[in-house]
Amino acid sequence: VQLVESGGGMVQPGGSLRLSCAASGFTFRDYNMIWVRQAPGKGPERVSAISPRGFGTYYQDSVKGRFTISRDNAKNTLFLQMTSLKPEDTALYYCARSDSSYWPPTSWDYWGQGTQVTVSS
Repeated sequence: VQLVESGGGMVQPGGSLRLSCAASGFTFRDYNMIWVRQAPGKGPERVSAISPRGFGTYYQDSVKGRFTISRDNAKNTLFLQMTSLKPEDTALYYCARSDSSYWPPTSWDYWGQGTQVTVSS
């Protein structure tokens, strides 16, 4: 299993970024996928999740209305569109494969190296 994130960077408050995650080594279309973030000195937190066909989505309360998760199963790629970014969104963002059959998924078994998002003026 390999998950490779990209698209992070430094933006000003109110800005936007689109994260991508290229998946390989497993049948991507069969799994719930999750975006997880970890800020310095804090534990990982589940930001958003999407069901295998994309019909179900979940968002943490703090990002509802600002972030949009999507996936392209033909290209084995997961996305996170982030708008109206805030300094508190600063973190290392990981995509992860969920090993949970529950919804929304609460656990994951594989994750990538992450892409840094920094929101600062």
